[in-house]
Amino acid sequence: MKQYLIFANDATDEKALERRMEVRPRHFEYIKKMKASGNFVIGGAQLSEEETMNGSAIILQFETEADLQQYLANEPYILEGVWGEYKVIPFKVAAV
Repeated sequence: MKQYLIFANDATDEKALERRMEVRPRHFEYIKKMKASGNFVIGGAQLSEEETMNGSAIILQFETEADLQQYLANEPYILEGVWGEYKVIPFKVAAV
């Protein structure tokens, strides 16, 4: 499977953290489905100096580019404007 690092920064408006917390249960539900299907490798929240969540980093793996695009098309943090910007980077987890 091809692996990808999703590196995302949250939107920066004054309701960004509130929106993240509201959408978070739907994001977790979606990620749990990715884990059950073997697509989720690892992930978590980026933290500011104040230890407030302000972005995400996720490593996923998919058989095809179309599967990756389907994930992105249904990711709640994208659909509901939590992530202000994100980058998909081809990645390879080290076998250590």
